[in-house]
Amino acid sequence: MNKFNSRELRTIWTLSLIFSLRMLGMFSMLPALTTYGMKLNGANKVLIGIAIGIYGLMQSIFQIPFGLISDRIGRKPIILIGLILLTIGSIISATQHSIWAVIIGRALQGCGAISSVMIALLTDLIREQHLSKAMALIGINFAIAFAISIIVSPIITSILGINVLFWSIVLFSISSIIIMIFFVPKEHNQIINRETNFLKDSFYQVITNLKLIKLNISIFFLHALLMSIFITLPNKLEKIGLLPSDHWKVYLIIIFISFVIAIPFIILSEEKQCIKYTFITSILGILLSMILSLNLFNNFWILLIGIQIFFCAFNLLEALIPSLISKEAPIGYKGTAISCYSTSQFFGVACGSAISGWIFSKYGIQMVFLLGIICAIVWLLISLTIKEPLYLHSIRITLNESLLNIKDLEKYIKRQSGVSDVIIVLKEKSAYIKIDKKYFNKRNLEHMLLNLSSKQ
Repeated sequence: MNKFNSRELRTIWTLSLIFSLRMLGMFSMLPALTTYGMKLNGANKVLIGIAIGIYGLMQSIFQIPFGLISDRIGRKPIILIGLILLTIGSIISATQHSIWAVIIGRALQGCGAISSVMIALLTDLIREQHLSKAMALIGINFAIAFAISIIVSPIITSILGINVLFWSIVLFSISSIIIMIFFVPKEHNQIINRETNFLKDSFYQVITNLKLIKLNISIFFLHALLMSIFITLPNKLEKIGLLPSDHWKVYLIIIFISFVIAIPFIILSEEKQCIKYTFITSILGILLSMILSLNLFNNFWILLIGIQIFFCAFNLLEALIPSLISKEAPIGYKGTAISCYSTSQFFGVACGSAISGWIFSKYGIQMVFLLGIICAIVWLLISLTIKEPLYLHSIRITLNESLLNIKDLEKYIKRQSGVSDVIIVLKEKSAYIKIDKKYFNKRNLEHMLLNLSSKQ
């Protein structure tokens, strides 16, 4: 079948909705806390940074353990636990007016690290041939949720207060729990899939892979610098005379333009096979944005151009780095590589917000951007050693018992045109294959496997 069946469509839309509701809650706090967090009892710039970053720290700690536990007790129970933690953390933050209550609440929110588990559930419920399309649809929803939350949250907070924003997250969380219990299809069989699951036996091979190390450093720096922007931007905007209630207008313009510019470049980078050059150019854009944001004269237009360049580069890199992870991951170890990538991403959120908040309070806003410039230079030097990736794609095929008994099956598959690498995993009754789509013909492979199976 070339189309999603009704069960798969239900899976995609329900999980996409849960992803979006969670992301709305997570991202909406970035501009809200940095703009209005100082009104909380006991708040200072350091504690605001901790309140933002502790979510990422908890996510980085619990992302992999939650994935491993879900392999044993099932995806849905772990997802529900994560959503309940998100709800409890949001209630604590909403009912108190203290920065410490918000920090505790944000920590509990972050403990609900269920992104990798939800992707694994998607894998369990979607047929292999439709998985990449399903992931793309969820990715689009993720981007839309990011844009909406950054624009809408300052409006809600300026009119109704930050507590109402936390209550909205409670509402989103409870809605997600209801959707998960009553509308997400049941798992008939849980599949161990190396393309989405974290596997302990592949951890060492992934964390020692130099190509993946550079990419994990990249996502760490990208999100650390994103947090430094959100820690300092409200202060910059106020200094040049823009009221907090009007900050959403700046976010609206910047986010809209950044998506319009970034999307064509993302598509062209893949089509023209020039990801490395787009990647390096984007980091140069980040460096330039930090220099312009330093903006010693507090000129509105220079600041706006700097932030605009940052978000254009950010959206490009946010799409390109996972693509590079997928391309560079050893065959059969993509799930582990993505889990390590997610951990690095959230650790960047934690470090960026905590360190930026501390430097901001201790040494001032200019030092935050000076540190950002240094980080961008180090990141650029590391990234210059990255090579253009091979434009290969991974597929997974299920093998029957007769095929599993063929001694040289890997050699037979490798002989097929367009096949770069293959690994047979007997326990999973699967073959993981890296292919060049220009030369690979799946029908030829299926025909060859059918002939081999019939001879057994």
